[in-house]
Amino acid sequence: MSKKEAAFNDIIRKVRKQLFGKGPEQVKTYFVENIAVTILYGNLTPTEKFIAQSQEGKEIVHAARTRMIQEVYAKKVPDGLEELVGSKLTHLFSDIKIEEDMAVSVFMFEDKIEE
Repeated sequence: MSKKEAAFNDIIRKVRKQLFGKGPEQVKTYFVENIAVTILYGNLTPTEKFIAQSQEGKEIVHAARTRMIQEVYAKKVPDGLEELVGSKLTHLFSDIKIEEDMAVSVFMFEDKIEE
């Protein structure tokens, strides 16, 4: 893992911890051209796991997780993220698979991310 990937992962972990009270247990980021694909494992809090025991609960946790992430990044890009990759964040796509406790975020930047 490059220093840039490690630093990117640290920023993403910190944002999730501040937002949900628990950061992911494992984070892996891949840089491709102007895109960063981040895979996060071990995201859910004990409360979210409890709520997700029913289908309705899974839908509630999924909606809350995906909307909150989108809103946080839309309001303010986390400190250091754009500086780290050397480009402006233009789009963020995110999803979480509740059953596997795995999330994916795809960050699109204006310019190619240099290693």
